Amino acid sequence: MSLRVPKAELPTELRENMIKQLGEVPEPVEVVWHNPAVATSNLEFSGKLGEWDAADASLKSFAHMAVAAQVGCSWCLDVGYFQAQNQNLDLAKASQVPRWRTSEVFTPLERDVLEYAEAMTNTPPTVTDELYASLLDRLGPAAMVELTAYIAFVNMATRNNNANGVTSQGYSDACEIPLATRLEPSGTASTA
Repeated sequence: MSLRVPKAELPTELRENMIKQLGEVPEPVEVVWHNPAVATSNLEFSGKLGEWDAADASLKSFAHMAVAAQVGCSWCLDVGYFQAQNQNLDLAKASQVPRWRTSEVFTPLERDVLEYAEAMTNTPPTVTDELYASLLDRLGPAAMVELTAYIAFVNMATRNNNANGVTSQGYSDACEIPLATRLEPSGTASTA
């Protein structure tokens, strides 16, 4: 897949800051910059997400990658795995998120968070009262609300990137452990 809309020219200062932070300008920013108000709002809100601290960072990171794998956003999966490395999260676990159902590296809580992320991503959502109550009991109200809002934002971002034709930029190539491919229900690997 290729970009469905060409990249827009970013202001010099923004471009330089992005390069300083990530080594290159993220294509989603260049695509969305055709509407600077939308791009700025998106950047501001995603920046605020990084300030939230009621829910464990690794749980949010795993949830992000689970949504990206399910929606098929290779850019989000790629950058999510790269960010997991930069946040010193467990890369062995992070690399297995696309195959979390068959991997044995996750705790019961992590598995439930991954299931919750996928249930929120399904159309229509398939979140059960039991799963929600179980997570609420273990995480507490503040973390549960945060995790839910985080997953909702990631759904917006992954679907936006996917619809705009944004694909992996190779951020995860710098990671020491290869990112697993997602297994489809048929048992075959997905390219997401």
